[in-house]
Amino acid sequence: MFQRLREDINSVFDRDPAARNFLEVLTNYPGLHALLIHRLSHWLWRKNLKWLARTISSFSRWLTGVEIHPGASIGRRFFIDHGMGVVIGETAEVWDDVTLYQGVTLGGTSWNKGKRHPTLEDGVIVGAGAKILGPFSVGAGAKIGSNAVVTKEVPAGATVVGIPGKIVKRTEPDDAEVLEVDPERREAMRRKFGFDAYGISEDMPDPVARSIQAILDHMHAVDERIERMCQTLRKVDASYRDGRLPELRDEDFADILDDGDPCATPEKAPAPKTAPATENGDDSRGPNG
Repeated sequence: MFQRLREDINSVFDRDPAARNFLEVLTNYPGLHALLIHRLSHWLWRKNLKWLARTISSFSRWLTGVEIHPGASIGRRFFIDHGMGVVIGETAEVWDDVTLYQGVTLGGTSWNKGKRHPTLEDGVIVGAGAKILGPFSVGAGAKIGSNAVVTKEVPAGATVVGIPGKIVKRTEPDDAEVLEVDPERREAMRRKFGFDAYGISEDMPDPVARSIQAILDHMHAVDERIERMCQTLRKVDASYRDGRLPELRDEDFADILDDGDPCATPEKAPAPKTAPATENGDDSRGPNG
């Protein structure tokens, strides 16, 4: 028992640089308090003292802001950082060395009995506010980004971000052939089209930036193929002349680059008032006109 307690406290030192000493961790970390109380309530749950187990679990929720159902299975060296708002359902399974941040939900998507909550394998890290919903597994070493909503199985070592969650990184790439793109040509195309991926590197886990990056790579490949076709045409027909692509001018994007609201409809200038024309085309405005 004391060995497990020491192990849980040491896991806090390993994953939180703000932790300074044993006494501070033992008295001021609600995630640790929730874990220790859960170990007691889970033992009572397995002894079929379910009402008492739920009562202790409810007290833990009131004390720490962390709700862990006593039926949930929690492994060794489990760490909840900050803790507030964490919810772990009855059939959830958390293996060893897992880290959760505040606001995480391990929930279910069905009212049927049986397995309906996720399983987090060894070394999984779940960012603040993420929701993992359903009876599937999150593979060992996977990372779930903050505020992601995950409803499908996650392979080991993957990084998942977004709503719905999308895999943006794996420890081992897929077997599919990957198009090699010259980084200098890619950067030149970014400058040509005025796109900098929102200031985010292509290695960052941003699905939107990566999608646009893939479009740029495809445009690069098409541009290269057209260039080769033009070279072939010049060899076949000496009179062939290359056409120049139109330049992208700043004034074409004035409405987008304007400091005002880009979604606002520009106001039209009021039309000048004109007197109605007479039947014989006279433009006079009366005897004084």
